[in-house]
Amino acid sequence: MFNRFAQRENTLFEKLKRETRPIIIYGMGNGADKIMDICESKSIKISDIFASDEFVRGHSFRGYKVKTYTQITEQYSDAVVLLAFAVFRSDLVDRIFNIGKRYTLLIPDVPLFGGGLFDYDFLCANIANIEKVYDLLADEQSKKAFVDVINFRLTGDPFLLRECETERAEVFENIIKLSDTEHYVDLGAYDGDTIKEFLSLTKGYSSITAFEPDVKNMKKLTKNIGTLDNCNIYQYASWNCACEKTFSGKGGRMSCYDNDGFTVHADSVDNVCSAATYIKMDVEGAEYETLLGCKRIISQYRPKLAVSAYHRTGDIFSLPLLINSLCPTYKIYLRHHRYYPSWETNIYCS
Repeated sequence: MFNRFAQRENTLFEKLKRETRPIIIYGMGNGADKIMDICESKSIKISDIFASDEFVRGHSFRGYKVKTYTQITEQYSDAVVLLAFAVFRSDLVDRIFNIGKRYTLLIPDVPLFGGGLFDYDFLCANIANIEKVYDLLADEQSKKAFVDVINFRLTGDPFLLRECETERAEVFENIIKLSDTEHYVDLGAYDGDTIKEFLSLTKGYSSITAFEPDVKNMKKLTKNIGTLDNCNIYQYASWNCACEKTFSGKGGRMSCYDNDGFTVHADSVDNVCSAATYIKMDVEGAEYETLLGCKRIISQYRPKLAVSAYHRTGDIFSLPLLINSLCPTYKIYLRHHRYYPSWETNIYCS
């Protein structure tokens, strides 16, 4: 199994240490901060920062004057470009791959929450659990996605993600086959987008339960789906018990538990729900604790599961192992849907 993965000398930051060409960051914000901090800690020199031409207004970022892509092409005939933001829209994906035709394009995969890099040392420390998960996966597409995503995290090579991505429709055709009598639980319901997806795939349902702790998201969620029959919406965060948590509400998809924020009520699915036959969780790094809070429901109903597996460094193997311990009869699948870096890498269970 070990020889399926990139060796130390071929991992991203090891290659960057040896790089003689200019290393240029594409993008600003939190992702660029994290990448630049890592490069600084490893004595990797950043030559420039650029943004798309239409976004450059003469500003600076961390002491660098932000250039346009046009200026970069005029200045550098050869370089390594590190993408520092996430993309999934087809037009933006095409744009970054066009940059990859001109320069070496790499995408560092830094954790959204928590610490640690998925580097060679992390791989070695966790290879036994990684091998267990590979053997647990239910089909060859899952095994390929598992290996490709891990190799992407090690190397930053975006073509590995392109090779393993699948459409969400394939999941509902082949893995999560929804009936018209589901008790659907949506954890991290955001503005109701995945509830609308659920409704588009069924002709009816028995009940819908939604958790959404963010105040701004909650307003949108209530407006969008609050009039549905048999639909209960809770301004709760999901956890493994009833408690109060500090929450950083950002009004979008990145709201999360944080030491700096406001207090929200958190609770478990087992406490709130009497039944569930399909659970989706995208809870910004709280997936492990949320699964523990589904222990009774999983034991009693064996609900279909859709679980995000990309928020924390070890989620891709720690979450499947937990699911297997809670219900050894699940068939566990892994799919990566179009997103760069490897966001939208999800576990599906049936």
